[in-house]
Amino acid sequence: MQLTAEQREIGVQNFQDAVDQAGVSRRAFLKAAGATSALGAFYFGYEKLHGTPLKVGFIGTGDEGSVLLTQHPPEYFDIVAIADLRPSNQKRAFTGDNNEHRVGLNKKLGHATASKIKVYDNHEQLLADPQIEAVVIATPLNTHSKIAIDAMKAGKHVLCEKLMAHSIAECKEMIRVSKETNRVLAVGHQRHYSILYANANDLVSQGLLGDIKFIRASWHRNNSFPNSDSWSKKVPQEDSQLADVQKWGFDSLDQLINWRLFRKTGGGLMAELGSHQLDACSIFLSQGRSEVHPVAVQGYGGKNFYGVKGVGSEDKQKDPREIDDQVYVTLEFPGRNYEEDHNDIAIVTYSSINTNRLEPYGETIYGSRGTLITELEQKVMLYKEEGGDTGGGGPGQRLRVVQRESGGGPVVSTSPSLAPAAAAASGPASEEKVSRGYTEEMEHFAWNIRNNVPLGTPREKGGLRCPGERAMADAIMAITSNLAMKHKKRIEFKHEWFDPSSPAVPETDPEIIG
Repeated sequence: MQLTAEQREIGVQNFQDAVDQAGVSRRAFLKAAGATSALGAFYFGYEKLHGTPLKVGFIGTGDEGSVLLTQHPPEYFDIVAIADLRPSNQKRAFTGDNNEHRVGLNKKLGHATASKIKVYDNHEQLLADPQIEAVVIATPLNTHSKIAIDAMKAGKHVLCEKLMAHSIAECKEMIRVSKETNRVLAVGHQRHYSILYANANDLVSQGLLGDIKFIRASWHRNNSFPNSDSWSKKVPQEDSQLADVQKWGFDSLDQLINWRLFRKTGGGLMAELGSHQLDACSIFLSQGRSEVHPVAVQGYGGKNFYGVKGVGSEDKQKDPREIDDQVYVTLEFPGRNYEEDHNDIAIVTYSSINTNRLEPYGETIYGSRGTLITELEQKVMLYKEEGGDTGGGGPGQRLRVVQRESGGGPVVSTSPSLAPAAAAASGPASEEKVSRGYTEEMEHFAWNIRNNVPLGTPREKGGLRCPGERAMADAIMAITSNLAMKHKKRIEFKHEWFDPSSPAVPETDPEIIG
């Protein structure tokens, strides 16, 4: 959606005012630059850690692992060791890579403290370290389940990056081992710990947008320029002599380094990008329900740019990737009254492309009374629908939140005192970075362990916001979307897929694969 600077500013102010007026704590808008480590604890119902920090090992220090190292909370985590197969990643864990999201442990902790952290060449060495109580896993997708299961059997608690695993069968085995060993299993879908998203969902849950029948989610990137794709990398000199990668599940060194591009080692755009946004959409559509699962999915995916003769630069035409470079899926979600009337359906569309990035990634939630737009996990904009007795609407209209005279919660109404010009004159909203939830998810993980919170405790009582069962549901959406595109069919989700105790999984379902 293309909006003017003034309309965008009005949308941001509308959202911030609605948060205040609807009773959501304004403290949630403290920016990461000025927030204390207690903010996540305050908002998500846990506390500052009492006693010693959790002794943690980080397994996998590549792109995402280095982000987690940068965002880790020293008040909750005492990093004992790191492990990575690649020497270049071991080095990057400490030095960073000139990126604000990956600053390195030397800068994060100071060289003196960072120099005490042990370095292992693989996860087996790290898991043998008796000092380590828990691990953070940020390795290629095809290794998640084995490393997580090995860790739990070694007595370590696990925080695993998304996607939870390469298959749903592996997800179910991880959950089984977690229960068998009584080890905490958390998964890093960090939007569950984003205060910005939590505030947005509070407004949606109160009915402020009215009836939601459509959400459009997208993550568009432009990798069409020569040598510009961050997912396609050359082998660093430090890694060139690395041998025996087959032992760890990779056919070649190139497959280890560029694992996202191959079906054996990655899950494509739906796993790496789409899973985040389908997770967010399912949260918005829960509307007070503990969890909501989709009814069906269909879509198209293809290699329409990479490896296509005559399209793009020479390096793109010779690109050997196996995954789709363009995906478009449509999911049907049950509305609040679906059990009584199966026509009560909300549609979610998701697209990810590699040839245009005009629109920032995010979600647009279209309600009968308003529209809410999330952008880059940093900004939310809110706009009112024109109609009824609540006055005008549209992207240029300031709004206020009022309570229905008949009861039933808040509604958005036109604000007579803040015209668009006045709103713009009030100055731009702060551009300071908002926490994306990485730090908070690690804090809560440590707090659950230190406080011996029983497995399966509801989030309302302090339990994990994204335990294995919840993360498996996100994996089911992503993996089934891939299957729908591969087999070119509409697939209906089955309840038993979401049951960790059932052996049924979509990847071997005969109705899908024949």
